[in-house]
Amino acid sequence: MDFIHDFGKILIATGKDVLPIIILIISFQLLVLRQPIPNLRRLIIGGIYVVTGLALFLAGLEKALFPLGNIMATQLSDPAFIYGAGETAIQADWTAYGWIYLFGAMIGFATTIAEPSLIAVALKANEVSAGTINQWGLRVTVAFGVAFGISLGTFRIVTGTPLYLYILAGYVVVIVQTVFAPKNIIALAYDSGGVTTSTVTVPLVAALGLGLSATVPGRNPALDGFGLIAFASLFPIISVMGYAQLIQWSNQRKTKHMENEDAV
Repeated sequence: MDFIHDFGKILIATGKDVLPIIILIISFQLLVLRQPIPNLRRLIIGGIYVVTGLALFLAGLEKALFPLGNIMATQLSDPAFIYGAGETAIQADWTAYGWIYLFGAMIGFATTIAEPSLIAVALKANEVSAGTINQWGLRVTVAFGVAFGISLGTFRIVTGTPLYLYILAGYVVVIVQTVFAPKNIIALAYDSGGVTTSTVTVPLVAALGLGLSATVPGRNPALDGFGLIAFASLFPIISVMGYAQLIQWSNQRKTKHMENEDAV
């Protein structure tokens, strides 16, 4: 009964959030375009599905994903698990948190592979490139970027180093890569960084950061708990452009080798 009551409140709140979008679309359709609404019955049914699905998703976040990420981070960073039963630590030793770095990388990779937004972008990229861009290749490359970013982000939380140093250094790398990367991959790489921070990745990553910062000695969740999502957005850009540069270099090397053989 408690779940039904909570879900009812979430459903009402979701309906209120979606209502301005519905009013905007209907107003443009009737007042600006001056056209009747096509397939009205189908749109109403679809709208009900959308609101219900969003409410179920939000309920799932609250009941499962946020607590799961928080619990895992708390358990893996518990001094009793890291240093042994009965042991405590006044200051964090970054070398003792290897399981946290591994868990962060694995959760980043797994959630990115399952990210619906990335799947949609990968399908469209494969379609418009006539199969040149492999959708699984893109998804795995982005997932590796997120995995490295989340692992590095957990290292930042454990060590307490300033977030801006990592972000500045990362975007310097992005700018340099943008100059030398193949032009047809740059826009896709930037979009890939954005779509990773969506429905599946954000809840678990945010819960991981908050849970970790609440457990590591000397860390403040309000100051150190956030920032992992920035890593999840930045490093896929680097990984996608880096992969494209690697492929370009490999193709150029093969072409040069073939030309040398033909010359001989």
